[in-house]
Amino acid sequence: MKKVLFFLLPFLALANLNAQIVKPVKWTSKVEKLSETEFNLVMQGKIDDEWHVYSQFTPENGPLPAEFAFENEKGNYELVGKVKESPYKKQYNEVFEVDEYYFEKKVTFTQKVKILNANISSIKAKIDYQVCKQACINDNVQFTFAIPAIKETAVVSTVDTVSKTDTLLTKNKEIKEAGKPSVVVEAPKEEDEKGLWTIFLLAFLGGFAALLTPCVFPMIPMTVSFFTKQSKNPAKGKRNAIFYGISIIAIYVVLGLAITGIFGADALNALSTNPWFNVFFFLLLIVFAVSFLGAFEIMLPNSWANKVDRQADKGGVVGILFMALALAIVSFSCTGPIVGTLLVESASKGGIAPIVGMLGFSTALALPFMLFAMFPSWMHSLPKSGGWLNTVKVSLGFLELALAFKFLSNADLVLQLHLLEREVFLAIWIAIFGAWALYLFGKITTPHDSPLTHISVGRLSLGLLVLAFTIYMIPGLFGAPLKLISAFPPPQTYSESPTGFFGNSATSSKDGLPDGAEIGPHGLTVFTDYTKGLAYAKTVNKPVMLDFTGYACVNCRKMENNVWSDEKVLNVLKNEVVLISLYVDDKRELPKSEQTVSKETGNDIITVGDKWTEFIITKYKTNTQPFYVLIDLKEEKLNEPISYTPNIQEYLAWLKDGVSKFK
Repeated sequence: MKKVLFFLLPFLALANLNAQIVKPVKWTSKVEKLSETEFNLVMQGKIDDEWHVYSQFTPENGPLPAEFAFENEKGNYELVGKVKESPYKKQYNEVFEVDEYYFEKKVTFTQKVKILNANISSIKAKIDYQVCKQACINDNVQFTFAIPAIKETAVVSTVDTVSKTDTLLTKNKEIKEAGKPSVVVEAPKEEDEKGLWTIFLLAFLGGFAALLTPCVFPMIPMTVSFFTKQSKNPAKGKRNAIFYGISIIAIYVVLGLAITGIFGADALNALSTNPWFNVFFFLLLIVFAVSFLGAFEIMLPNSWANKVDRQADKGGVVGILFMALALAIVSFSCTGPIVGTLLVESASKGGIAPIVGMLGFSTALALPFMLFAMFPSWMHSLPKSGGWLNTVKVSLGFLELALAFKFLSNADLVLQLHLLEREVFLAIWIAIFGAWALYLFGKITTPHDSPLTHISVGRLSLGLLVLAFTIYMIPGLFGAPLKLISAFPPPQTYSESPTGFFGNSATSSKDGLPDGAEIGPHGLTVFTDYTKGLAYAKTVNKPVMLDFTGYACVNCRKMENNVWSDEKVLNVLKNEVVLISLYVDDKRELPKSEQTVSKETGNDIITVGDKWTEFIITKYKTNTQPFYVLIDLKEEKLNEPISYTPNIQEYLAWLKDGVSKFK
């Protein structure tokens, strides 16, 4: 008997988790006085082991970020800056394909306020947040901060500045979309270090590509010649060459430092989720791409180069430093677009990524100058300048063009415009890489190309590789997952036809679907309205599976991707049950007549998500997602509900058990 009980313990624990209201975060608050009229409102959360709360800076299309609302009915105070956070952790989420920012063990949010009305006694605030472990919970907490008595004379000069327009809620949701986030960033963790190494290697490859352009490559023999002729002995020539290389690295690293210093460690990371900045980046990369393709050259003023050249002629350490600066200025038409792209990409990662990116780029750029100046005999092994340099430059133009549409896709996803859905994005990439393949095979030329009498082995090999990649993308138009580039195109669900161009019409549009139904994962017919779904179940005499889920629920997506995709599970979901998915984070506002206050929690029920959260709490005494319930036509449970169940056989057995009891 003891052995049986021991075996059942995990399942009893899971059942217990499913059947209770879980509160993994315990909140406290306090007020810190900064001056007579300025205060910090501090909200602190103690997080249970293995759970984590998401930051306000978590990007769109990922887990739900924390959101803040401050009740300011009479304009009694103003918010000073944005909400500050304690140090967070950063990790790439493969399900949502974004970096997520989260807190473990504890979290502190701080909002500075300036009092404008001496009679104010308290400030009310609210946090909406998501906390996850194996299950996810969308929760909120309300605070009332007691404000110490203030002398009226202390605020009399600022009362006149209060807007006459009263605002009920001063929301901080726009913190991701404007301004510089005030965040204390902790030292990079292991996953951050991996990301920085990736940036360094990609930037190093970018520097090597810049080296093989018409603006830079011909300068190698000129520079080596200068050091060998001007130096009194070989040892001094080598020292000067090393200092020259270090100077090149220093110039580009200073550029990375400037970007980080001007915008802050995480400001560009926050801006990277803003649709308008993504559109700006798109246009910027289009300009870079068109420049590389030969339409025009992006150049710095000639006067800059002339002034730097005059300083370089002075010789010595200062002269060598200015020689390095001259290289950066003269080669800008080729290096500028690459540097700009690297800065956009690395800055969007936040932290010290721009510095690491510039270090990788400049190291690759400087290393050949140093080595060939130290060992001049190696010059004989260098290939001669020629048309192949322009081929490299044009190829970079095609890559810039393809990358630009990733930023436009980001903006489209955030705004949900559906202008650049998966099929359109892939069609554009197929066209770009197809044109690149034709260029490499000599079928199309650009303005600065030399006459092509034959194709080299290297060019032919690259052409075949690009052509193979182009062909690889074509099945993506018909529903193929394209795992090699999964981080670039929009997700499968963000498409004209979720099942591909040749999918069944009943599963690729709303034609022929029951009232209130839509297409869900794997072409399943899904209801998102409980009443309509239950009514349809009665007409077809099938049990109902309630799927309490969330748009930003990681484990919900894992269940859909890894468990529901199983052939046997999918067969049951398609043919033996009516699926009703209720999204607890649906932010659509309910009609005023349906808005109320929860009898269970006391929270306002304003959105569709609030409605389904109240339903799961009152009906099933839990607040976790995913949560699955099989019910009959009288809305009674057929068996015990379950939560996150990654084991396919377990989940299938649970499904079949409920269906058999219905029959």
